[in-house]
Formats: sequence, C-alpha cells, structure tokens
Amino acid sequence: MSVVFTETIIPWILGTLLLLVVFTFGVAVKSWRDMKQSPYFFMRRQAEKQLQTYLSTSLVLLLLTAVVSAYAWRNPTDTVNRSALLANTKPAKEEVVQLMATSPSSPSSADLVQTLANDQAAQTTTISSTKPTLPVEYDQVSPTVDLKENTELSPLEFSVEIDDVYDAVNPGRIFGEGYYTLYATFDYSEMEDGMAWAWVWRHNGEVLEGGNELWDYGNEGPGFIYLSPEEGFQPGEYSLDVWVNGELLTRSALTVNNAAISAGN
Repeated sequence: MSVVFTETIIPWILGTLLLLVVFTFGVAVKSWRDMKQSPYFFMRRQAEKQLQTYLSTSLVLLLLTAVVSAYAWRNPTDTVNRSALLANTKPAKEEVVQLMATSPSSPSSADLVQTLANDQAAQTTTISSTKPTLPVEYDQVSPTVDLKENTELSPLEFSVEIDDVYDAVNPGRIFGEGYYTLYATFDYSEMEDGMAWAWVWRHNGEVLEGGNELWDYGNEGPGFIYLSPEEGFQPGEYSLDVWVNGELLTRSALTVNNAAISAGN
C-alpha cells in the first residue's frame, strides 16, 4: 500500500497531538493528587473539576490522533483540478446580460460590519437589562435556617488565579478567549450553616452551569466559585449570580473579548 505520509505536515500534527496528550494526562494526574491531598473543600472541588476536564481533553486528543493517523495512511487520491479550455465558446445571450445588469448588488463589507455591530450592541443591551431569576434546577435544596436581615455577600471579583487565603490575584472584568479556570472570589458575613445557597453562571444570558447545596462553611470568611468550561471561554458576556435562601445577594459580570485585551481595555 502506498502512503501519503512524507512531504506533508501530518507528522508535525501527530507529534503536536501526542505532546498535548502527554501534557493533559500529566495535569490530570496532578489534579488527582491535589484532590486527594487538599485539606480544603473548595480546593478539592477545583481539583476534581480540573481532573474531569483534562481527562476528557486527553480522550478527545487521543481520538483525534487516531483519526489523523488513519487519514495519513490512507490510499492517495488524485486531487488535481483538470479543466478544458474551450476556444469556440459562444457569447452570453442578450437576455442574460440584461438580467445581470439589473440584479441587486451585494452589500458592501462596510455595511456588513455595521450590521454585525448593531446586532451585537442590541444583544448586549438585552442581556444587561434582563432581570435574573433562579433556575428551577438550581433551587432543589430546602433551607433549614432562615435568612438573616444582615446576611451579606460582597461584590464578586474575577481572576484567573487566587492565593492561599482566596484573594483574587490581578482581578479584572475583561478576559481573553481560550481554555483556563476563572475564579470569582467574595467575602461573606452573617451566614449560617443550613442556609440554601446557589450559584448560576450565564453566557450571553443563557444558563451555562451552576450548583445548589446547603451552606456548611461558617458565619463569615472568604470563599470562591470557579468556572472552567469544557468548550473554553467564548466571546461575549459572562455573569455569575449567587443566591441564598432564594434571594439574589450578589451578581457580577465580565466580558470575554480578545480584541479588547489587545487594545489594552
């Protein structure tokens, strides 16, 4: 069997995929160790989420490597585009020329750009003006303790790194597209074990993921919630709502946009 494996970029692609498989599997092993050894609940949750993500990524990369390998070893096909030059072709009929002359012109590039900009602005306005509600799937836990009048959660701070006391490192509101873990840190006071709390992540107004459980972290202190979507962070607006006993106590939003990052906004 003849093969199409040399003088192409396929060996480089296979090498890159194998390196990525080794890397993601190594990170998955590290996350598994962190999950087993960490004494803190939030850190164990973070390590567990990362373990699932990197194991899934390793599997996808392995399947992709197999597909590329199968393609590389297939029989070669003739992809040369052959066409005949007709020297005695007839000119277009008069009816066809008139039809082309009277057909509506295609929109210009400037018109398309302006239309897209208007649509994005309208979508952003709708997202920002929508009043959040707690989805039913994240309202399944009944509290055993009533909400206090002075129960408070601070505004959320977003970052891609936190320190040992759950403070955000270099917080911001604009982030780049891609694969990473985003942390939302906050301080809480006058909470009580037995309250029902929920968190809901949204992307462009659509529910992305969340959780719902009884509070078991004491009356006051720092905390964090993280997000690491399997599909990576896509352009648009992300928001996080934190609810306690069915009441929205804090909500913050951020923007994912490579252009804004490049411009230094």
